This record gives sequence, structure tokens and C-alpha cells, in this order.
Amino acid sequence: MLKSSVRAIRVGLVTFIISFIIAYLLQFSLPPWFMVLILCIVIITGVIFDIIGTAVTAADETPFHAMAADKVRGSRQAVLLIRHADKVANVCNDVVGDISGTIGGALIAGIVLVFSHHKMLLAQDIISAAAIALVAALSVGGRAAGKSYAIENANSIVFKVGKLLAVFKFINYNLKKNRRKGKTHTRKGK
Repeated sequence: MLKSSVRAIRVGLVTFIISFIIAYLLQFSLPPWFMVLILCIVIITGVIFDIIGTAVTAADETPFHAMAADKVRGSRQAVLLIRHADKVANVCNDVVGDISGTIGGALIAGIVLVFSHHKMLLAQDIISAAAIALVAALSVGGRAAGKSYAIENANSIVFKVGKLLAVFKFINYNLKKNRRKGKTHTRKGK
């Protein structure tokens, strides 16, 4: 009980910090095309992470054990993702989803303000309502389509994410290894 409460507080704190930083950066004047580009990236990121979170909960661990025995890169990470499906789904679906929703709302508000300053022919409330509806439709529709795709292709998606994590683990391992080598060389030089 205490462990899950601490995790919930930690997730809430990370969400607050990321949302605060991005909302603060959005206060500065950005060109409208750049804001639209960021909005598209935010929506796509939310959909991709929702697909990952759903796939992890629907994936079957069994085929990855055989691949791990054959030392297939990414299979061990896939097993770990599935074993921690509740945490992975929480971060992917809830944290990233909520952050992308918050950022998307802030972005669309900024975009509407920029276009309303250019005195468009339509009233600002119509532009605002249409823009918010469009962003909501793209986010919710994308996630709905992504969920069924994730359920049908769960093992494949989890394996791809496992491979990606294995690449990062390999890079991190090599960086640590090179740092240790660098420290030993400086000690010998002294």
C-alpha cells in the first residue's frame, strides 16, 4: 500500500514538473507553424505511448523466453516490460497521455490566440471551439485506433520496444565502460 502511494506521488511529481516546464516554454512567442508542428508531435507521441501501454498489457510472455534463451537482442527487455505491465501501462497510458493532453490544450489555446490576433473573419469562439474539437478528435480517435492495433499486434510491438531499449542499454553500457577506461588511464598517468 505504501509502495503504491509513493509511486503515485512520484508519478504525479514527474508529471507536474514536465507539464510546468513545457507550459512555461510555451509562454514565449513562437511562430504559428512551429506551434502546429509541436501540436502534431504531441498528439502522435500520445498515440504511440498509448499503443505501447496497451500492447504491454495484452502481450504474451512465453515466446520471449525462447528468444531470450537464444540471446535475441531485445527479448529480455520485452520480458521485463511484460512483467512490469502495470507500471509501464501507467506511465505510457496515464502519465504520457495526460501530459500530451495538457500540452495539446495549451498549444491549441496559443494557436487560437495567434490566429485571433490576425483578425480572421470568423469569431474567436468559433475558431476556439473548432480547434479544440479537432485536437480532441485526433487524440481520442488516434488512441482508439491504436488500441485495437496494439491488441492485435501486442507481441510484435513489445518486441520492437524491447529492441529499442536494448539499443539504449548497449549505448549506456558502452558509455559507462569508456568512462571507466578513461578514469583508469588518468590514474596510471599520475
